[in-house]
Amino acid sequence: MTQLEALVALNMVDGIGSVRLDRLMEFFGKPENILQAPEEKLKSIFGIGDEIASRIRALDDKKISEELSFAQKLGLKIMTWEDKDYPENLKQIPGAPIVLYIKGELKAEDKISIAIVGSRRASFYGLTCAENFAADLCEAGFTIVSGMARGIDTAAHRGALKRKGRTLAVIGSGFNQMYPEENMELAEEIARSGAVISEFSLDAQPLKQNFPRRNRIISGLSQGTLVVEAARNSGALITADFALEQGREVFALPGKVDAENSFGTNELIKQGAKLVSCLDDILEEFNLVARPEPKMSRPGRRTKLSVTEQEKILYDYISMQPITLDEIIDGTNMEVGEVSDILLRLRLKKLIKQLPGEQFVRSEHER
Repeated sequence: MTQLEALVALNMVDGIGSVRLDRLMEFFGKPENILQAPEEKLKSIFGIGDEIASRIRALDDKKISEELSFAQKLGLKIMTWEDKDYPENLKQIPGAPIVLYIKGELKAEDKISIAIVGSRRASFYGLTCAENFAADLCEAGFTIVSGMARGIDTAAHRGALKRKGRTLAVIGSGFNQMYPEENMELAEEIARSGAVISEFSLDAQPLKQNFPRRNRIISGLSQGTLVVEAARNSGALITADFALEQGREVFALPGKVDAENSFGTNELIKQGAKLVSCLDDILEEFNLVARPEPKMSRPGRRTKLSVTEQEKILYDYISMQPITLDEIIDGTNMEVGEVSDILLRLRLKKLIKQLPGEQFVRSEHER
């Protein structure tokens, strides 16, 4: 049995998350060893107990093989926390998912991402704001992350798609139990220009307890979370709590004081979340807002963006003639990951643009 098969199998066991798996791995060394261990040894691990030990022993090769085979038929990629392509933002959070089922493609540029979440029973105001903010953030270079639920989530995904931007949808069920059903077509559209993601095995039902787990992935994939509308007990507030625990930014759109769906967002603002009324309120948290040149700024000249020393090195190396990623790496003697990260930031600041074939040029307008 391969490590992938073993991790998929353990992910199928109800009650095993990253914390319990860490304890098992510490004792047994490899996930394959866990599946082969006697029940008595499994029970001896703190937090496992009779029930989970019994579930582990009940796993059989046929069930694991069927899961992997059906995932392949559905066109899903299965990624584990051991993979080098596992999302960097998500890897940093406590309790990162053991396994991710992915329809579509995750890209390095998805590191620059914002979650947009809110009420399922959203107002026209909330839906419009979610769609417009998602569209504008995509245009600024962000990937939009949400949960594909009715209401605000759906509007956020559609706003990103409208601008032909990238969007990631994290679902609270397995791919065989897509929820809500009316968003199945939306899921296909998202997968063509982003990805639909689940940590749940294929037949997992959309149970109530799954959605807080899904919410930690939404915030974990993102560098910040924008809450558009949220009632007193909204799941969007759980996502905001996770974002705070994970050290990520929390933004909130203010609403009418007497509107039920504004209670959560207004309360977040009172507690210290950043009030958002326009795109720049978000961009300035990531140092992406245009700043005026000191003194001798010529009429009609575009404002400068602040850049770091490393960003300037790369920017100076790029001209109006296309240059490939490999040529940039060779010419600057920087590591691949470092170059990719800086190129993303320069693209967000609209100082450079990417051409087909991983080629880069300066933007048409000097800044």
